[in-house]
Amino acid sequence: MRNYDIPELRKLDVEHHLPAQANYGEIQALGGSRIITRAEGCTIYDGDGNALLDGMAGLWCVNVGYGRDELVQAAAQQMTELPFYNTFFKTATPPTVMLATKLAGLLGGKLQHVFFNSSGSEANDTVMRMVRHYWSVQGQPNRQIFISRWNAYHGSTMAGASLGGMKHMHPIGGLPIPGVEHVMQPYAFNEGFGENEDEFAARAAQAIEDRIQKVGPENVAAFIGEVVQGAGGVIIPPRGYWKRVEQICRKYGILLVVDEVITGFGRLGSWFGFQHFGIQPDLVPMAKGLSSGYLPISAVGVSTDVVKVLREKGGEFVHGYTYSGHPVSAAVALKNLEIIEREGLVQRVHDDVGPYFANALKRLNDDPLVGEIRSLGLIGAVEIVAKKGTNERFTGAEGKAGPIVRDACIRNGLMVRGIRDSIVMCPPLIITHAEIDRMIEIIAKSLREVEPTLRALKAE
Repeated sequence: MRNYDIPELRKLDVEHHLPAQANYGEIQALGGSRIITRAEGCTIYDGDGNALLDGMAGLWCVNVGYGRDELVQAAAQQMTELPFYNTFFKTATPPTVMLATKLAGLLGGKLQHVFFNSSGSEANDTVMRMVRHYWSVQGQPNRQIFISRWNAYHGSTMAGASLGGMKHMHPIGGLPIPGVEHVMQPYAFNEGFGENEDEFAARAAQAIEDRIQKVGPENVAAFIGEVVQGAGGVIIPPRGYWKRVEQICRKYGILLVVDEVITGFGRLGSWFGFQHFGIQPDLVPMAKGLSSGYLPISAVGVSTDVVKVLREKGGEFVHGYTYSGHPVSAAVALKNLEIIEREGLVQRVHDDVGPYFANALKRLNDDPLVGEIRSLGLIGAVEIVAKKGTNERFTGAEGKAGPIVRDACIRNGLMVRGIRDSIVMCPPLIITHAEIDRMIEIIAKSLREVEPTLRALKAE
């Protein structure tokens, strides 16, 4: 284990490093970022000697946990044989082809083709260009519009952030770009509180059909949605929602894009979330758990129907990246999938730790700050409210309660994410029952600690 000069690294962090998704003035005021130096299993360690149970699996991605020597060896072996080659010049590398084949088997059905990228954002850029090209070469260039949802997250590139419905992201870069329409999200706690589940599902799906009719079906290319809205606050759709959405897409002949960047590779207790909900998308962007975050890689699963058009009418698809199908990333992803299969992690989430996590979260139900707990597989959220039995927020801290609780959790040894008035969790798939218990204990302790602060803010 290396010894780092942590104060110097924090100083250099301020002087030279611009972190992602950060308030740079805040980072400067803090004297630099928290420096994470090592990790093992489900625990990360910072340079100040603090051990933190990683309730976020890095950033929704370290599915097999930290410290997997097999993944290190897979990278080393591939680097020795062939560290890099591109896929531009009618060339491919063995791990890239093998990974595409493996993913086609896991996706199943008509999703038999794969385009590789380096990030979820790039995957969704690929989706936008591929879908618009698909319609254009069929003589329907007017089909440009993507329908998405408010509070969705599809990445941080110009296209990804435009497809996403996070309003605070749009002013940076003058977004959204033309051709993206946003409709209500299936967020029952906020937008359908007390409403019958089936009625809310129908209303949320109807918003999509209404927008299709408003802009004209002949102008709509696709609907895109995360199976579960992760960065939006772990928004789990009501029963029947996805089936209705699929039916609407088929009714109007538009493509269905299901974003599996967070939910893919076992997170919900199935290989992919669309399998859990019993729907059949036309394109599936994926990333994160594909390599468990050990190396950057993403992919887009594409149906045979779409590829048939691209092959017969599409000509050259002038799109792609230097690192599309990077052989080392592909080799690591293959080994990662092998580990998930060998250790039965998908089934483990479905049968064991997923249900245990759901039951453990129920221990928080009696806390006066908890308005709702929700989970599916190993992803969950705790909604924070000012008044029990309602969805009333703290008026002096609306949108801030989640980060306040998050900071307390981190101080107490648990890394979670604060999103508006909730905290969200997404631990590695290898998490133990004891570690889940510890997560809940820390959350409960943190809620008790911050309650006076939140009540005081309400009174302001």
